[in-house]
Amino acid sequence: MPQYLVAIQHPVNYDPSRESEGMMRDIDALNEEMEAAGVRVFGGGLQRIGKAKSLRAQPDGAVTLTDGPYLEAKEYVGGFWLLKCAHMSEALAWGRKAVIACRVPVEVREFLEYPTETG
Repeated sequence: MPQYLVAIQHPVNYDPSRESEGMMRDIDALNEEMEAAGVRVFGGGLQRIGKAKSLRAQPDGAVTLTDGPYLEAKEYVGGFWLLKCAHMSEALAWGRKAVIACRVPVEVREFLEYPTETG
């Protein structure tokens, strides 16, 4: 069955301390609904972007480590769910619920499926 990433998009200045009790209840209820439906593989929130570390390979084979996100953007992934859904329309239905529960934009993307070798 295909797997989908439902990524929660936080703006750069997102402050998790301002998340309301109502929002947390809505997210908990959505998690419970996903689990009851058997679609939730994994989900979790991420620390704010200021705590990110980025690693980059250099031409000489060395790897550099820098503080902060890999890309500069107006929004960053603040959390996500990994769901098993029959098709994109089902994943989008869960994404719609996530937008309402989390009160921020959501991106839904299907994971690539690679053929497996047999024999």
